[in-house]
Amino acid sequence: MERISYKDVPTEIFTKLRAIEDYLDNSTIERKLRELICLRISQINGCAYCVDMHHKELKSTGETELRISSLVVWHETPYFTPKERATLAYAEALTGDIYAAIEDDIYNTLDTFYSTEEISNITLIISQINTWNRLMKAFQFTPGIYKVAGTVTN
Repeated sequence: MERISYKDVPTEIFTKLRAIEDYLDNSTIERKLRELICLRISQINGCAYCVDMHHKELKSTGETELRISSLVVWHETPYFTPKERATLAYAEALTGDIYAAIEDDIYNTLDTFYSTEEISNITLIISQINTWNRLMKAFQFTPGIYKVAGTVTN
């Protein structure tokens, strides 16, 4: 049962967060990679609503079921590119223990694949999904009801 329903959350909260999403949608970070980051962080944070959402969003990008189902164990699979691995490692490090430093080898690997602007945007993507996860968990939004825009079925 939801603690706070979508309609009862102050509109300004979602308006401001949506503005950040719009900015990120227009960044050079491709949608599939953004969705991989969001799904992985949602898995770590145990946010059922966001896991459902980003699983569906990834499927809509044409992502394979094998990669989606293996994301939770990406370290152990050959299905992810070096760029995706570097990004996922950074996302996990930034989401993990807030008191731990981000190791130089994790951060410096990003320079191989991204510009400073892109690293900044990836950092914002990670921060943003952590915010969404916390809101959805606190308000207990119901998982399973999310629909990808423009689709008729789950």
